[in-house]
Amino acid sequence: MTIPKEKLSRVHSTFHVLKLKKCMADEPLAIPLDEIQVDDKLNFIEEPVEIMDREVKRMKRSHILIVKARWNSKRGHEFTWEREDQMQKKYPHLFINFAPAADVAS
Repeated sequence: MTIPKEKLSRVHSTFHVLKLKKCMADEPLAIPLDEIQVDDKLNFIEEPVEIMDREVKRMKRSHILIVKARWNSKRGHEFTWEREDQMQKKYPHLFINFAPAADVAS
């Protein structure tokens, strides 16, 4: 939804400091500035940092290789299970020092 400029013309560009609310930050959630990556629109870029583990997801008629990825999240370290083929295609540098898929127990 776009707000017409006429409606915003009466909104002042400053605010009163008494309208501010105190922010109680959770220290473990603080991310060092050198680890923050933003795109050209200043959106936070979340990318996987390393591959932690690998498993074979067994379906009725197929097997899918999945990897546990650690992400640089704005909420702190997060771990998710992702399809290995998609992760290798998008982030091949993460698999350089990781054991090949053939090493996974069947």
